[in-house]
Amino acid sequence: MKFIIFVTGPPYGAQNSSTSFLFSKSLLSQNFSLKGVFFYFSAVYNANDMLYPTTDDFNIIQSWVLLKKKYNINLYLCSSAAHRRGVIDDDTALKLGYLKGNFSSYFEWFSLYELALLTCSCDRIIQF
Repeated sequence: MKFIIFVTGPPYGAQNSSTSFLFSKSLLSQNFSLKGVFFYFSAVYNANDMLYPTTDDFNIIQSWVLLKKKYNINLYLCSSAAHRRGVIDDDTALKLGYLKGNFSSYFEWFSLYELALLTCSCDRIIQF
């Protein structure tokens, strides 16, 4: 069975990201296919390279990156939602007069149109 995970909550302050991470990890450990994780609304903060939790907090952002590396999954970020929330790449940052952006290179820009096309090749899309 092929899945897409659709995350809408921020990395901290809500359970959406951590629950979707644990669900994704469980899917992959049971050899299901995970076509990608799509971050939308406040979930785009998961791709903010400048978020650093305290040492006693679960580092959800690092966990997503480790999951990506281990299972070679795609972490997609809605470009429109990200720009509205200040998650920008280096090129955009330079155009705006900043030295560097805060977009993590482990994520990919993705549009809702591309998400719609991806859903056609999957059996389930699960939203958190």
